[in-house]
Amino acid sequence: MIYFSPDFLQFFKELAANNNKEWFDAHRKRYEIGVKKSMEVFVADALKALYKNVDVKPGECIFRINRDIRFSKDKTPYKLHASAVISNRGKKVEEVGGIYVELGPEKLALGGGAYQPDKEALLDIRDAIAAKPKEWLNALNHPDFKKYWGEIKGERNKVLPAEYKMLLKEVPTIANKQFYYWTELDPQIIVSDKLMDTVLEHYHAATAVRQFLERATSG
Repeated sequence: MIYFSPDFLQFFKELAANNNKEWFDAHRKRYEIGVKKSMEVFVADALKALYKNVDVKPGECIFRINRDIRFSKDKTPYKLHASAVISNRGKKVEEVGGIYVELGPEKLALGGGAYQPDKEALLDIRDAIAAKPKEWLNALNHPDFKKYWGEIKGERNKVLPAEYKMLLKEVPTIANKQFYYWTELDPQIIVSDKLMDTVLEHYHAATAVRQFLERATSG
């Protein structure tokens, strides 16, 4: 199924050159139908494909197009892409689970994992890795994860507590402050019938890593 027309990408290309409220208001109907509604349909179908029981609504997964400009030097009001966290917990980006999807004229970006774990979650993940290093390494080296995602990403601490430092040589990622995976693909996939399959393939390819992180942070 094709969820987005070519005008989806064209809308954002034009918005990039006219990122102001006047232009957006003049094209609001185009946005409501071609972007917002199309996103809702796509996310609803993706949720059904990924989860047996879904309590969240698409709107709880989709991010607003409005930018948060309170602390930014860039005061343009709108994002130049549509995005969502397709998860049965909605767009709680501080939590682990689901798959992040970003659709725009420059790229189709997909991601997941623990992007901004708080101090407690970070300790939980490191403790889980320390307890089961082989399981974590097997998840990272799973052929599907390597094929679709490549590697786990994130900044690393230069100084670690002794209980983690002893594992550093065997498991370098125990020093990570973030545990996320990310890939950027051809934006033409967005307007093709391959979009859903692409998202689902990437989601399932990360299963072992995602489940390890979910267990570590589930409390």
